[in-house]
Amino acid sequence: MSNLTSLESPAATPISKYQWSYKGQSLTIAYETAGRGEPILLLPSFSTVSSRTEMSGLANYLSPQFQVTTVDFPGFGDSTRSRLDYSPPLYRQFLIDFIKDIYTSPIAIVAAGHAAGYAIDFAANVPNSVAKLVLVAPTWRGPLPTMAQGQKPWLQTVRDLIRTPILGQFLYQLNTTPSFLRFMYRRHVYADIGKLTPDLLDRKRQLTQQPGARFGAGAFVTGGLDPYVDRSDAVADLQSLSVPVTIAIGENSPPKSKAEMLALAAVGNVISQTLPGTLGLHEEYPTELYDAILPFLKS
Repeated sequence: MSNLTSLESPAATPISKYQWSYKGQSLTIAYETAGRGEPILLLPSFSTVSSRTEMSGLANYLSPQFQVTTVDFPGFGDSTRSRLDYSPPLYRQFLIDFIKDIYTSPIAIVAAGHAAGYAIDFAANVPNSVAKLVLVAPTWRGPLPTMAQGQKPWLQTVRDLIRTPILGQFLYQLNTTPSFLRFMYRRHVYADIGKLTPDLLDRKRQLTQQPGARFGAGAFVTGGLDPYVDRSDAVADLQSLSVPVTIAIGENSPPKSKAEMLALAAVGNVISQTLPGTLGLHEEYPTELYDAILPFLKS
């Protein structure tokens, strides 16, 4: 169940609110639409600081030629951050409902990071709703499972601890201090550390301090949002697609993540290209990404 309303942000930027019901709980999802033309949905990467605003640079480039929508996932950004069981079934159903309610014709999807995994899954299961896929630094495995070389029983224990009222908040705060966020951005997200201005990091920090922020973020970090169990599952779904697919790989991506990107790029029906940046290339290098994908989107 869902319905749509339109509100105005304090800065007069039109922000729409999508009212979505999941397992009897009502959630408010924030999204923005700009421009006219063929529809494109931009999906931000999952992270502790996930927000539709990380796609704003690319959206600004695309909106003069396309109708561009950016959206916050449930549990992130300006969307509801309830104490839900954030897991793949929730996000699969969200994409199905959101796309069905917002669009009347097949769309192009540009998805970053973990969102790329969900975009592959969606295209494989609802093929008539997708016209093209752009996967930007695509991943399917969360940070801790990547470090641990797969899903381990202790990851569920950590996920459960993060959900507890006192200890969970303490653990979450340790991983969202300004110094830790800067460390993670320098190590995995931005290639040019000169772009990590105090203002940027402050805005990222504010995203982590919203009430209920630890539930979705904790699920992501511990692998609870991984859209696939194994690389072979992602490859199989990608191979099954009949729609055009292009992949953008950040040349400075962490080795383990880059290996997964290259495995997806090796699928026969996929076009791939390497661009500057790492896991956050969609935010750090929107100009280069726009130049790379525009011919594909217009073809």
